[in-house]
Amino acid sequence: MPHIIPIKALKNTSEISEMCHTVTEPVFVTKNGYGDMVLMSMETYETQYNRERIYRELEISEKQIEEGKVQDAKISLAALRKKYDL
Repeated sequence: MPHIIPIKALKNTSEISEMCHTVTEPVFVTKNGYGDMVLMSMETYETQYNRERIYRELEISEKQIEEGKVQDAKISLAALRKKYDL
């Protein structure tokens, strides 16, 4: 369940910081009843950032597969071994 707080609650910085570190999802801040900001701990941010990065990489990989930009792993490894004398 999302955590939603009014902007005036930001006066209690210690409590907000503790909340952000306790929950593993963003905390939504409202202003006049409308969404205004999102707060999260560094750990939550890094987790979400890394997840998004992996999804982007997977999307690129899937496009390359659809476009036929793939090569057999044995052939690729053999070419690398030959190129670098391994």
